[in-house]
Amino acid sequence: MDARPRSLRTMLAEAKDASEIMVDLAYAAVYFNDPGMADELGELEERMNDLVQEMRAVCILAVRRPAEAEGMASVLQVISAIEGIANAAVDISRLVTHRLGIPDELIADLSNAEEVSHRVWIREGSHMAHRPLKDLELPVQCGMRVVAVRRDRSWMIEEVDGDVVLVPGDVLFLRGSPAGIVRLHELAAAPTWEPPEVSVPDALTDLDRAVDVLVEMKDTSEAAVGLAYSALALQDAGLAAEVNHLAERLDAMKDRLQLWVLRAAKHDVDPAPLRGLLQLAAAAEELGDQANAMVWLIADDYKVHPIVKVALGQADVVSTRVPVAPGSTADGRRLSELQLDIEPGFSVLAIRRDNRYIYRPRGYVILSAGDELIATGPHEGRDRLGELCGWQVVSDDDDPTGQVQLVPLAAGRASG
Repeated sequence: MDARPRSLRTMLAEAKDASEIMVDLAYAAVYFNDPGMADELGELEERMNDLVQEMRAVCILAVRRPAEAEGMASVLQVISAIEGIANAAVDISRLVTHRLGIPDELIADLSNAEEVSHRVWIREGSHMAHRPLKDLELPVQCGMRVVAVRRDRSWMIEEVDGDVVLVPGDVLFLRGSPAGIVRLHELAAAPTWEPPEVSVPDALTDLDRAVDVLVEMKDTSEAAVGLAYSALALQDAGLAAEVNHLAERLDAMKDRLQLWVLRAAKHDVDPAPLRGLLQLAAAAEELGDQANAMVWLIADDYKVHPIVKVALGQADVVSTRVPVAPGSTADGRRLSELQLDIEPGFSVLAIRRDNRYIYRPRGYVILSAGDELIATGPHEGRDRLGELCGWQVVSDDDDPTGQVQLVPLAAGRASG
């Protein structure tokens, strides 16, 4: 841990980013069946434990009057939920570290995900060594963006930007399309990676049904965590209600999965992977429960301390909601055509359409005027996202929460 005193705002932002990376890494460790990736998660867990302890101490010392207790209690609630999300991620990684068993069918299904996380070492003599990140243009080259860098035992999460010069021995943690992993390995001079292949059965088995439910649970749990942070950052009761709905869906899906696993056990099936499915389902459900525990503060109109909104607004990955304006670049286009994950580097968590939500939308979804995108990405990409949707993003440098105003693009140009 850094011995220098840090503000609660800074630590909250770091903990939020670290917890999301831990969830990404946990699912990636399962997908790649990679014990090394699970070990990286263990290092982040130690970092998170120190952060949580330090934040709780700061909260206790900050309360000087009874009137301040309620607001600070909300911060402690958020800290507890962040810790719970991190712990659930560790539980997911135990499938790999404890060799609980992972069905081949699950790994094959996960390869169809829109996005996966991956890690790669920088090797001497590779295209990436001794170059700044911005020169590599990884989102363009391989459709993956860097979310963290580990250098020896030091982690760069919030500090990652285009000016970071990579050196041999650095470990990059990235998120993006599975199709970009092969190209990423070429750039890093890493061993060739081939996507998993599993034969398609003639008929759908009980195990296949259980795996399908679990893949849906993975997507839903990731959406719940992302939307929970967005609900807090935007102070949005509607999003909080959606997180509650997702948590209930995860509960129901776990019940369905348990049924399919028990039915599969009747057949001549190796029981070890079945145990892994149950472990993974329980952890995914816990992610939903912790996300829900975070947003009940908003759903119940509880007094949330302003520092929570400020911290989440200044995290490395920020949340934003942008409507699609008529005639904008995004209007009538497929998500895959817009390539938002490449430029401006945003992931769409949900689309609000006619008072309902489409969670983790696939690339084939066509956007229409009136749709509202709820997305997360880097600060510097927010202006470009607004432009694609037909808006000029106007920020107030004096607003510590980082909230912005959206001005119709034509009007914004006219006033300029």
